[in-house]
Amino acid sequence: MIHATAIIDPAARIGANVSIGAYSVIGGGVEIGEGTTIGPHVVIEGTTRIGRDNRIFQFASVGAIPQDKKFGGEDSELVIGDRNVIREFVTLNRGTADGGGATRIGNDNWIMAYAHVAHDCTVGNNTVFSNNATLAGHVTVGDYAILSGFAGIHQFCRIGAHAFVGMGCLVNGDVPPFVMVASDYGRPRGINSEGLKRRGFDADRIAAIKRAYRTLYLGNRSQAEARAELAALAADSKDVAVMLDFIEASERALVR
Repeated sequence: MIHATAIIDPAARIGANVSIGAYSVIGGGVEIGEGTTIGPHVVIEGTTRIGRDNRIFQFASVGAIPQDKKFGGEDSELVIGDRNVIREFVTLNRGTADGGGATRIGNDNWIMAYAHVAHDCTVGNNTVFSNNATLAGHVTVGDYAILSGFAGIHQFCRIGAHAFVGMGCLVNGDVPPFVMVASDYGRPRGINSEGLKRRGFDADRIAAIKRAYRTLYLGNRSQAEARAELAALAADSKDVAVMLDFIEASERALVR
């Protein structure tokens, strides 16, 4: 299942039932889990650990050194979980010493053509990166978040779980869980109601999240006043508690 033209470093660790296509190059620090399929003309290098049953399409670049002028060749890694789909021309860079040493991608993600995940990013599970979605360094993306085509996320920003980033948004702040942003600089446009329905959120849960959104973004409350009201709402909603925890942990401003 390894094409005769593929170049595999003898030190690479290749699991059972792995398929590697023509002219792909696999470096010595690479580990590929059982059942993973690597297409033709893929380059996987550096210290890169890939889990089970992933599918990486042709021309992807996985585990290259970070695009960071401060990088000095120090040990760092890229860690990819299970059952991810990584499409054509995707670029996934490994981490830097200053950023904790690792870029991490979870399970069951759908990463479409030309998307980029930069150094020291952390991507959760079940996310969707549409074509040309781009993360700068040190970005965190929560579970089930969706990044539409040509979305760009500024360094050190966080995208909360179940958030939705609209097409072409340039996000330069934290996007709370469940929130939908659109327009040039990612202005809040309500909650991701349709996505929540598809994932089994019932009407009561969605209503509580909507109340939390209105508390945070509508009216003339200060952020301190909004947090106090969210704390009261969180007593009856674990989803609002997730939003409040996210806000309390923010080091950057929230999108407004």
